[in-house]
Amino acid sequence: MNLLDKHTAMYTDYYQLTMAQGYFLSGMADTSSCFDYFFRANPFNGGYVVFAGLSDVLEMIEAFKFDDEDIEYLKSLGFKQEFLNYLKVFRFKGNISSVKEGEIVFPLEPLLRVEGTLIEAQIIETLLLNLLNFESLIATKASRIKTVAGNKRVVDFGLRRAQGLGGIHATRAAIIGGIDATSNVFTAFHHDLAVSGTQAHSWVQSFGDELSSFRKFAEIYPDKCVLVVDTYNTLKSGIPNAITVAKELEKTGNRLIAIRLDSGDLAYLSKHARQMLDAAGLNYVKVVVSNQLDEYVIRSLFEQEAPIDVFGVGTRLITGQNSAALDGVYKLSMSGGVPRLKFSENYAKLTLPDVKKIFRFLNGDGLFYADAVALENESAPENIIHPFFPEQKSNLKHCTSELLMQRVMEHGKALVKNSTLESAEYVKKRLLHLAVEHKRFEYPHIYKVGITQNLINLRTKLVEEFQRQMV
Repeated sequence: MNLLDKHTAMYTDYYQLTMAQGYFLSGMADTSSCFDYFFRANPFNGGYVVFAGLSDVLEMIEAFKFDDEDIEYLKSLGFKQEFLNYLKVFRFKGNISSVKEGEIVFPLEPLLRVEGTLIEAQIIETLLLNLLNFESLIATKASRIKTVAGNKRVVDFGLRRAQGLGGIHATRAAIIGGIDATSNVFTAFHHDLAVSGTQAHSWVQSFGDELSSFRKFAEIYPDKCVLVVDTYNTLKSGIPNAITVAKELEKTGNRLIAIRLDSGDLAYLSKHARQMLDAAGLNYVKVVVSNQLDEYVIRSLFEQEAPIDVFGVGTRLITGQNSAALDGVYKLSMSGGVPRLKFSENYAKLTLPDVKKIFRFLNGDGLFYADAVALENESAPENIIHPFFPEQKSNLKHCTSELLMQRVMEHGKALVKNSTLESAEYVKKRLLHLAVEHKRFEYPHIYKVGITQNLINLRTKLVEEFQRQMV
């Protein structure tokens, strides 16, 4: 689903283009390079991230080109004609390696690697960061919500509260993270997702009385009738009227699917609703709740033993509350065949140089134990070292290992095109290997991510060279 079928290359920041022209005019257009995508901290004070957005990134890079209108606009900004001639025929022809979409990942790991010319790798940075950061954030929020909800159905109701067209990608990410269905018709259409929806209070209000509105809805949708019962008075009119309609549906051979509560004390109201429905012989009618739900509210409802079957989650899911963004970055690690390092007086912001890969180690129980960031030519290490505290080491001899990264684009052509639902299934499988202490909301256990001795040696060498130059 390429929303930007025109002007794809304009989905960028201005400085990407000024640097690209600078490389071109400096004779560096064809200089080889390698960039890494990684993030520094888990959102939501959590223990992990669900990696999402890869499919959209690959699709947009395949379509990445400058249209005639784009060239004219860039000309008006003062870009030189020889550079514009270069852009007219520009296509990304580089290679991309990445962890799978839906992988469970952790801070400081180079999750995606772009290898190509300096201009190729630089000019796609904004697009890549925008999609990976946002979709990974929402997929992670969705995973937390679904982890709490368990086998209860969770539906995305968030499009109306999303940040503009970001809601399109947010819904896709929410499904990858584990949400079961969505009210977002646009994204459901493009990705073949399950759609779900009930009715708004305006439906009830538009009729002369609540019962008439229920009866008409049941008449039109006898096989998929869900009634919102809190427009006026939930316990005194909404549920009694829903029961009346449910009994009428039974006489026609149909059944009321569910009632929905969208306001008030959801624990209290759901308990009374369940009692009233069961007393009327309607134990098959489900209870749906919505209204400012998130993982914490759902956990609280379960702690209160609220008999809820379906959760409609909107604002707090689709906007990634309470983490505004994933702090993913994109850093140069090799240029012209030479390992590169971003130096910082803050040791925690030193980047990892050269071309790298990730090994994941599993313990004897088949659970994720640690990840190792290694140089591309290294085999699985027997131990890893903390990236910033070298005295902290972990022995991995008792573990089995697997490589996480794979080539996903070669010479500008995508090699992997997973559907949204395929990525969602992969998340489910991988979460089974993540220990519960990494999933808890309060003070989750920090997952081990270390680097090899060879990588430490290379980084130390580059830091020392930089410091000598500064003397």
